[in-house]
Amino acid sequence: MLENARDLTVEAAHTAAASRSSRSGSSRTIPAAQVKKLLDSRTDREILDGLRRVTSLMYRSQPCLTYFSAVVKNVANPNFEIKKLVYLYLLNYAESEPDLALLSINAIQKSLTDSNPQVRALALRTMSGIRVPVISQIVSLAIKRGCGDMSPLVRKAAALAIPKCYRLDPNTLPQLLEYLATLLGDKQYFVAGPAVTTFLEMCPTRIDLIHPHYRSLVRKLVDMDEWSQLSTLRVLSYYSRRCFPRRTATKKVVIKKGFYEDEDDQEQETDETVHILDPDLDLFLRACKPLLQSRNPAVILNVVRCFIYLGTEEHISLSVEPLIILLRGPSDIVPVALYNIVAMALIRPTAFGPHAAHFFVRSSDPPHVWRLKIEILTLLFAHVGKYVQSLILDELEHFCHSANVDLVHESVQAIGRCAQSVTDASSRCFNVLLKQISSTDDNLVSVSLTVVRHLIQQSPTSHQSTVVRLAQNLDTITNPVARANIIWLVGEYSGLNAENNIAPDVLRILTKNFPHESEAAKQQIILLAAKVYLIHLQSQDEPPASADDTPQQEPYEILQDQSTPTQDSTSPIPILWQYILHLARYDTSYDIRDRARLLKSLLATPSSTQLASLLLQAPKPVPFEPSPSASRKGILLGTSTLVVGPEGGFKGLPGYEELPDWVAEGEEPDSALRAETKEIKEYGEGKSVSVSASERLEEAVRERGKQGQTTGAGKASTLDDWLDEEESEEEETESESESEEGSEESSEEESGDEEEVEETSGEEGDASPTKSGEAQRLMTTS
Repeated sequence: MLENARDLTVEAAHTAAASRSSRSGSSRTIPAAQVKKLLDSRTDREILDGLRRVTSLMYRSQPCLTYFSAVVKNVANPNFEIKKLVYLYLLNYAESEPDLALLSINAIQKSLTDSNPQVRALALRTMSGIRVPVISQIVSLAIKRGCGDMSPLVRKAAALAIPKCYRLDPNTLPQLLEYLATLLGDKQYFVAGPAVTTFLEMCPTRIDLIHPHYRSLVRKLVDMDEWSQLSTLRVLSYYSRRCFPRRTATKKVVIKKGFYEDEDDQEQETDETVHILDPDLDLFLRACKPLLQSRNPAVILNVVRCFIYLGTEEHISLSVEPLIILLRGPSDIVPVALYNIVAMALIRPTAFGPHAAHFFVRSSDPPHVWRLKIEILTLLFAHVGKYVQSLILDELEHFCHSANVDLVHESVQAIGRCAQSVTDASSRCFNVLLKQISSTDDNLVSVSLTVVRHLIQQSPTSHQSTVVRLAQNLDTITNPVARANIIWLVGEYSGLNAENNIAPDVLRILTKNFPHESEAAKQQIILLAAKVYLIHLQSQDEPPASADDTPQQEPYEILQDQSTPTQDSTSPIPILWQYILHLARYDTSYDIRDRARLLKSLLATPSSTQLASLLLQAPKPVPFEPSPSASRKGILLGTSTLVVGPEGGFKGLPGYEELPDWVAEGEEPDSALRAETKEIKEYGEGKSVSVSASERLEEAVRERGKQGQTTGAGKASTLDDWLDEEESEEEETESESESEEGSEESSEEESGDEEEVEETSGEEGDASPTKSGEAQRLMTTS
């Protein structure tokens, strides 16, 4: 006892020391010779300690190639922990030493026949991960054996090994596709999911492989892991577009004719069209509904994408709330969810109208989040009620007084977009923007005036007083862009009201300080002067009155009128025009001088102003400020290209693919291809499938129930019937035993007759198997 206790204590001490060294001591570097000594040891504990040290060095990016031969020779060790570390080392350094790595292939092949399924799966994964092209055929045979393995863990490893083998040798594609077709029809969702992932990587357009397994994959979708669900959703969405046509029909409304029940109702067709789903497509969409409650946001986004691009209006309404729930998730998920909501709001903004309150900005939101929320509010502004519109404007007006300059600028631009989308709210938006003109922030004033200019261009006649009010602020506004906007507005709408035209007075004031203005303001001053001078010339060239109204003049008076110029010499406008041209002629900017020279030549002939009026007084198109994410419209939901936006390139990030168009009606594949065959083949070579014990038990119970129904004439047996049957069986056994005893007594009395003895012994021999059969039957019934 003492010796055993001492041995256990020593073993425990060694184990504790090994655990302490693995937790803390493994970080200490030891000489390479000592590590090789541990790897060459005969005890599994020291070998494991050496492999752990090599693994720690490997993950610290330190050179470990010197231990290759010492590590590889432990590949045949039966210890599972040692096997895992050796296989991990092989996966990292097999390419560096392909010749030595090939020496371990035989040992790995032997592990493929191990009794432990984890060892078999690990061996298959390691063999396919060794990137040496010479072993491609060996890997292919190992995958074939793995496809016929009874353990789903090994079959999963075989499914994941197929693309690795294809990358080693693309010529093995035909046989690999056969293995893949077998694994796609596997009964275990644990295997079918990785098979779909492999299908998506190798041959995503080979829908003929999906036809016989479509319905089984749809049923297994809920049970798969998240990665397999993502792959299956992508494959089935592509399959749906290629195999199910988009059918529509007119919606019918039932109209009740009268109050009494005997009067028939009448159906009337409406102009509204509804989409009709194929039964198999409807099966897929119904299988996707439980995934809206998944814990993985990527699965939710992919289900929403399927509902939007494959479903009907009902499915789209179902996908709104799961997207909003994602806003309560982690901080890295919120912007991704918002980008998808923005993309969906660009297509169907009415779906998010009842949920506008969820997009109000919080004080803790980072800039990239509150920008997206403000954009969503502006997209929903035209599709909500008056009360919600007032709430949105109150929110944006509050942000205009924020200390965050970027938030103020974004709010001002959002107010302008709201005014563009709803004309009834433009007056309130206009008043909010005019309040920002008196701000001390020049950038804010510039942004506000730009938005105001866009709003005035929408309805210039109703904002004449606003132009006058803006012109009064020229003395206080110093921002170049803001001053240029106001000067442009004064010149653009100077000819609307000739009686109350403030443009000449504004030009007179601006001329005094022309040399000190910015270049943008100088360009607009020259343009303003040209417009004012053009209006003056047009007023002078008005057609004369009729001959009856004009008084008769003397001939010398007529000659005197022809000799004088037609323009009014008392007007200061021509003098202002000439003065502006002289100032611009000697300006330091090339653009100012060229613009002044162009306008001077355009207005050189006072009697010919048609071309000048065509250029200067032409109606300007009303500007429309698009949403910041308008460039993302049309990008597929649930993709990284949607988040990156235009920076991802013209065709998006690598790997981005659009969904194909709907197949034309009449060109879709036959639905009989999706019918599931009842003949179930073995995972390998066409043998019968080994049915599990539970399935055998259920089948035996069903067969026994059928036999009971046939013998009992269709009557269900009760407890009393079972008891009666047992009593009758006991009576039969007793009568048989009595008859056997009587036959033995008669045989003893007639011992002289050998023929009778033989007959008696024959009867006993016939009775013994009957007795044993009855005993076995009693055991089975009990």
